[in-house]
Amino acid sequence: MTVRLGFEDGTLRVEHDGDGPPTNGVASLPGVEYDERTETGRAPAMAYADLVAYLDAREIPYEDDALHAESLAVESAYELRDYQQDALDAWTANDRRGVLELPTGSGKTVIGLKAIEAVGQSALVVVPTIDLLTQWKRELGTEFDCDIGQLGGGEQEVGPITVATYDSAYLRADDLGDRFGLVVFDEAHHLGGEEFQNIARLLAAPARLGLTATFERPDNAHEVVAELVGDVVYRLSADDLAGDHLAEYDVKRLEVPLTADERERYEAAQGTFTDYLQQSNVQLRSGSDYQELVKRSGNDPQAREALLAKQRARRIVRESDAKVQRLEGILDRHRRDRVIVFAASTDLVYRLSEKFLLPAITHETGASERRTILEKFRSGDYSRVVTANVLDEGVDVPDANVAVVFAGSGSEREFTQRLGRVLRPKEDGGRALLYELVSADTAEERVADRRR
Repeated sequence: MTVRLGFEDGTLRVEHDGDGPPTNGVASLPGVEYDERTETGRAPAMAYADLVAYLDAREIPYEDDALHAESLAVESAYELRDYQQDALDAWTANDRRGVLELPTGSGKTVIGLKAIEAVGQSALVVVPTIDLLTQWKRELGTEFDCDIGQLGGGEQEVGPITVATYDSAYLRADDLGDRFGLVVFDEAHHLGGEEFQNIARLLAAPARLGLTATFERPDNAHEVVAELVGDVVYRLSADDLAGDHLAEYDVKRLEVPLTADERERYEAAQGTFTDYLQQSNVQLRSGSDYQELVKRSGNDPQAREALLAKQRARRIVRESDAKVQRLEGILDRHRRDRVIVFAASTDLVYRLSEKFLLPAITHETGASERRTILEKFRSGDYSRVVTANVLDEGVDVPDANVAVVFAGSGSEREFTQRLGRVLRPKEDGGRALLYELVSADTAEERVADRRR
């Protein structure tokens, strides 16, 4: 029996020319099911590597028309640091599958370039934002002498190496899934999104590399990412690299008391929320429990009022006047430093921008204005900037050495990403510093404790 492999709309079409019906032939291969409509075997495109390995191991002859990746002879001028080489070696030893978890500023992009060089076949790089798409395309064009395609940001051009946003890759994967021998998922935790998971399923690429600073997701969807790309094969924290490859750093947690008025309003709002939980015998042990409460609020007025009260309480502690006053002292103390202030909401960004005359970047800031602000921050014309979560990932942020976080989120990912913004090595060898402003004697304290 000779097996014939083909690619069709994000699936493998599997046929054979031996005796007997397909149900007794190709459907007996691992991961392959019989398709009555076409009277052939079918499997997700991502099963290609495992299926070929199975056929090779059993010396079953096959004709491969499923993968049409081009050969590439490209070479990057970068020289890997020891830990970067170790990470690449770990990925290679795992059959060129798996995720690398490395802190912001550690050079994950460089490892991705070297992976493309090592595989030597056409490659797809998938990124979450237009900013990252632009950065990757610029870096790839600088390092490699070949056409760089782009899917997203107003362009739909496929090249031997192509950069795509997750949104564009999702729309095109069933059409382009046979074109690449390697796929690199930058900020790979995004692949856990329900729709984005299909990108990996519809691609035949045998080599798969995930890059992230924070692999685990609170919804446990990282377990799906591990199935689609491979598990974490190499992991280092900021502490592992501090001093040698990243700046030494300190985290200072400042517990800031609410004002008398804020305390009164907070206790009233928080009390409304906790009273409802007790009266309704509702326990919030996980994110799914909270989602159930949100669903209940659709037809339960008391549940809705409890959630609105919780939002008011959270807003009070995140944006308290006392935190704003404490920020004034920090900015004065670090007037000679480069400071990024991470606010808890867009409204607070504009409030701080107006009060302290800080350049502001939010999701409402146009791409051109954002580039101008960051360029002036890089050149030193601006020494400080305030933002919400826009600069957490996917943006090439110039070096800063002080970050101020208006706490409120229990997300370890968010905290790690913001810390990473000040960890790039300093020319003077100085230490980086992150201030975490936490409202004292509130639920925010418990959230911060749990994250830490």
